[in-house]
Amino acid sequence: MYTPIQKSILAPSHASLPHDAEVGALQVPHIKRCWARWMSTRQGLVAAGAQAEAHRTQIVLSALGVGLEQTMQYVMRQAPDFATFEDWIVRTAGVPDAITVERLQALVEGHPAPQAFVELHAHIDAMEPVLDADDLAHWETHGYVVVRQAVPAADSAAAAQVVWDAVRADPADAQSWYAHAPRNTMVQLFQHPAFEVNRRSLRIHKAFAQLWGTADLWRSTDRCGFNAPERPGYPYGGQGMHWDVSLYQPIPFATQGILYLTDTPPEQGALTLVPGFHRRVGDWLSQLPADAAPRQQDLQALGATPIGADAGDLVIWHQALPHGPSPNRGTRPRLVQYINLTPAHVPCHEHWV
Repeated sequence: MYTPIQKSILAPSHASLPHDAEVGALQVPHIKRCWARWMSTRQGLVAAGAQAEAHRTQIVLSALGVGLEQTMQYVMRQAPDFATFEDWIVRTAGVPDAITVERLQALVEGHPAPQAFVELHAHIDAMEPVLDADDLAHWETHGYVVVRQAVPAADSAAAAQVVWDAVRADPADAQSWYAHAPRNTMVQLFQHPAFEVNRRSLRIHKAFAQLWGTADLWRSTDRCGFNAPERPGYPYGGQGMHWDVSLYQPIPFATQGILYLTDTPPEQGALTLVPGFHRRVGDWLSQLPADAAPRQQDLQALGATPIGADAGDLVIWHQALPHGPSPNRGTRPRLVQYINLTPAHVPCHEHWV
């Protein structure tokens, strides 16, 4: 039997968080609550509802122009007070524009979106479809779709140059591709005007709107990637096939997306996924032995397929598909930008499997 002092050590202490609508100098709701959650975690405290609030945290931070991972790492490493945290947001992504703050306030308070966003969404609704009937049928069957020429060539090239500069590499000098390349393929760069141009693409917005059934979507602020070809002494170091969602059934509908910034044939480290697995993941899970760890299975053997595409093409996939980058056995690096658009409310299981 545990003694009282043992209980106090072993039992988690629960943190009390600010209300979602509580704001600081930026007048942005929710960020004080997510800052307090991370600070509580640093202190070993438990705050309920982390999974349930994860999506709201991501869309609020993205609307401010900061990435979820970079923000969480800053708070966990630096332990800033809240005023310093808000200052960091401004230093990193600039002062939030008034219309974005108004939209975030409307989200948290349950009010209608500002008129500017109502008009934007009406414009998206009125656009000609980006995905035709064959694209939508392919999505239903295979769980992914390639949006051809999602952004103009000049825009994908501009973003590609940002990535080249970030890893201090020269496209014409293969020896320069390796010294500063990330071994896990992920470049921790989130903010750049060239990235923002692609995120704001109306063609991309329309494609996501067709899949979600609404144009009232929020853009992600995510990072980019650089996957150099394998060579002796430089094996592939990226993540294997995985899911970014709980496998608790049923897995709710949600999207993920990757924009190719350079031509990417299948062998050049292309995004790899298991087509159609969103339709059979439940059956597959039910057939595993009771003590099997789903994420530790040979996911490549499920029918993993690399999805090649051209510069400026966007691949969107259902979050229930196992996916990941792949070893680059081509002759050029793979350069990408991660882009996603989602509604404000997406179902999320609190139980992680």
